[in-house]
Amino acid sequence: MGRASKDKRDIYYRLAKENGWRARSAFKLLQINEEFNIFENVTKVVDLCAAPGSWSQVLSRELYKDSERDNSQVKIVAVDLQKMAPLDNVIQIQGDITKLETAEQIISHFQGEKADLVICDGAPDVTGLHDIDEFIQAQLVLAALNITTHVLKISPTSRFIAKIFRGKDITLLYSQLKCFFNKVTVSKPRSSRNSSIEAFVVCEGYQPPVDYVPNMRNPLLDQKYSSLDELEGSTRIIVPFIACGDLNTSYDSDKTYPLCLDGKEYNFHTPLCQPISPPYEKAKLLRQQNQLGKIHDEENSSKLSDLTISN
Repeated sequence: MGRASKDKRDIYYRLAKENGWRARSAFKLLQINEEFNIFENVTKVVDLCAAPGSWSQVLSRELYKDSERDNSQVKIVAVDLQKMAPLDNVIQIQGDITKLETAEQIISHFQGEKADLVICDGAPDVTGLHDIDEFIQAQLVLAALNITTHVLKISPTSRFIAKIFRGKDITLLYSQLKCFFNKVTVSKPRSSRNSSIEAFVVCEGYQPPVDYVPNMRNPLLDQKYSSLDELEGSTRIIVPFIACGDLNTSYDSDKTYPLCLDGKEYNFHTPLCQPISPPYEKAKLLRQQNQLGKIHDEENSSKLSDLTISN
């Protein structure tokens, strides 16, 4: 990486390394907390789609820093399909959030009680086609909502926070969330790029319908819209939107900054958490043995030879 490109690193990546966060997404949760005070009186939390663990780090630091709180009551459970490096004060479950046994496993760590807060920063690999990405992300949010109905306490103070992609159909997802929560707000942390369609839905006051029975088959309460006309007039919903974080003094995530800020010399920080099993591990080993190109050439020659013989 050249010096010019080093000077254009995202400031939040640098701040994350300096503060010991595994990813810059930690600042997103911190800025949401600045606006909504989501950690107040919270002792049991579930972090869905937790890898690499930056949101779990925030939970651990924030919930255990209060000396007046009985820390023996605090439980943080992080869930992800992928294996995650260990974190202090965080119980890790490698499981599928669409499976009932995962919900039961989470509750077992709370001694049969329910969570005060459920958060989800998960997202699929984006395609760049906003309509498709928005739809897939909405399905992931609904899967997270589905398991949340099993593990979240029914209370005016219970909260569910999840990443969404804002688009023209956001009101459909919003209407589904409103079936379960008293208040739903879409927030945009300062550390999230302005050019990104990413935002976070903050749902407060978990109160499901009286006749609703949590299950893993139907995350949606079926609401059908036969035409766009039904979204006009009194049935049209405007989703509340709030920008989180100090807009005057915070760094702009869409701008670039020099490494040396305010006259302070930049000191390199190694990544806090190295990849457990990176996809490039085999290629790196072959390169060290000077075999990468040779094996590639041998494979191509073998395929060409097989093709010649078959013809």
